[in-house]
Amino acid sequence: MSGLSRLQHVLVVDDDPADTMMIEEALLGVATPPVVHTVEDGREALDYLRRHGRYAGMPRPDLVLLDLNMPRMGGHEVLNEIKADDDLKSIPIVVLTTSTAAPDITASYAKHANAYVSKPMDLESFEAAVRQINNFYSEIAILPALRQG
Repeated sequence: MSGLSRLQHVLVVDDDPADTMMIEEALLGVATPPVVHTVEDGREALDYLRRHGRYAGMPRPDLVLLDLNMPRMGGHEVLNEIKADDDLKSIPIVVLTTSTAAPDITASYAKHANAYVSKPMDLESFEAAVRQINNFYSEIAILPALRQG
């Protein structure tokens, strides 16, 4: 597959520093690691994506890994905001969360999440899941062209 589809930048939206660290470590282990950017809650995610405040000049991510349960603004609200924004809605969003609750899964897809993945409890399975998400979006899926602005 052409290098054009490779993930360049991944935004991780998760308030759990241990999960964020495990995601970063898993992505460092892939053949062509993306640059990982992290924020701790939904408000920060929207500021990052809209390049407000301290996030001015940040690159547009090729993929967002979004936790659901976070302080200030949770993943469901973030998903609503992103998918309602013409400048952001084409960014693939993978919900990566501990919840396996049917209402969370249904609501995430209803809000146009591109995928829903429950975080495995053991480290090896967790890192394998993150690498599989990366491989799909960097090797198989064809991503939209980056839109600068």
